[in-house]
Amino acid sequence: MLGLDLSFFNWEIISKFVMSGFIFSVQLTVIATFGGIILGTLLALMRLSGRQALMIPATIYVNGMRSIPLVMVILWFFLLVPSIIGKPIGAELSATITFVAFEAAYFSEIMRAGIQSISHGQVNAGRALGMTYAQNMRLIILPQAVRNMVPVLLTQTIILFQDTSLVYAIGAYDLLKGFTTAGKIYGRPEEAYLLAAVVYFVICFGLSVMVKQLQGRIAIIR
Repeated sequence: MLGLDLSFFNWEIISKFVMSGFIFSVQLTVIATFGGIILGTLLALMRLSGRQALMIPATIYVNGMRSIPLVMVILWFFLLVPSIIGKPIGAELSATITFVAFEAAYFSEIMRAGIQSISHGQVNAGRALGMTYAQNMRLIILPQAVRNMVPVLLTQTIILFQDTSLVYAIGAYDLLKGFTTAGKIYGRPEEAYLLAAVVYFVICFGLSVMVKQLQGRIAIIR
């Protein structure tokens, strides 16, 4: 069929070359998601604080990161940081730090929208009870904002998983690198990239269906 060698599609090849790359891609996705949400939430709070000293640097950071292609940030960090600190940090660690820093800008906008979606009356109610800004955010605003934004946060996580394939540019052994290596060794690059596309599609489509179902449940709870 189309000159493809179907014997390439077997578990032995996947377990030998692909699984380690898949594990790294998942680890990178999880770390970048949690790290990005934490840093992104701090950036969102800075932009909503009303204080110029906090708003300006946070705005510059978010808009700057969102205006630069991720692959360029990956390459800049991988090539420039070692020259600054005087020693290499490795492709995997470089990719992890870069993804957390980059995704924080996108999670920041998601969290900012979620915080702004909460009724201002609830903010005033917290103030009337004598709560500080931090207490108001921690106890009233953020729990509701996170719940409202869960589907969007998960959707961004799916996009993040797809973007992990870009670490191939600095030689990190991710899911795509695993398929590429297998294709080169067995001399079947067409089959390798076709199987990689199928795997990415199955994972991302399956997660997208789950997010859609979760979104429906959250809408019912509201």
